[in-house]
Amino acid sequence: MYMSEQAGFSKRSRLVADLTADIHAGRLGRGDRLPGEHQLAARYAVSRGTVRSALAELQRLELITTQTGVGSFVTFDGLRLDQRVGWARALADTGAVVGTELLGITRGGDPDVEQRYGPVVTIRRLRRAAGRPISLEVAALPAVGTLAELPTTGLVDDSITATLRAAGLRGAGGEQWISVEPLDAADAALLDRAPGELFLRAVRVTRSREGGLVEHVVSLLDPQRFRFHLTFPEHG
Repeated sequence: MYMSEQAGFSKRSRLVADLTADIHAGRLGRGDRLPGEHQLAARYAVSRGTVRSALAELQRLELITTQTGVGSFVTFDGLRLDQRVGWARALADTGAVVGTELLGITRGGDPDVEQRYGPVVTIRRLRRAAGRPISLEVAALPAVGTLAELPTTGLVDDSITATLRAAGLRGAGGEQWISVEPLDAADAALLDRAPGELFLRAVRVTRSREGGLVEHVVSLLDPQRFRFHLTFPEHG
């Protein structure tokens, strides 16, 4: 009995792993219908109950949705992000081909940011996937030391993270706010969207151990390509 359960679990795990790999690789794209329960059961030599259990796991992972009497369809959009490593790194880790366009580095920035944190240097970048703009990022760094010269010297290795590290600044903590807001005309033009289209707006503030500003980032994110998923411990 024990060996039978282990074998069944192994086949279920393989089914989940194979379908997950197909979805992440794009072989099964958003909106595609998965093979039917009978077909999957025959392919993996498992019962329909095992197939349903595997599909339930994929649904829990937010990769598919199942409609009774119709079938299961891919809902995952192809980008699973861990923003702790930054958008560019997180996107690259998914296998997505993402281009980053530096729009400019200027002294000064949002008056509210400077009033709260002091003089800053502002970096504006646009990211594209498959040639289409998917995010616009405005990063404000403290205008101190070598960072004050960024408009002239540019970023280290085209990376804000590397630039901050070279300047001796490391984040120890921070906070983030997420909202949905309509694009204004200027941002809509950069993102090749219609003014008023709704985009995710993420504001992230990273501070040093001493409480000073390390980075203030405002990101406008295509809601068709990005989503936020928060987990928390269960309480008994």
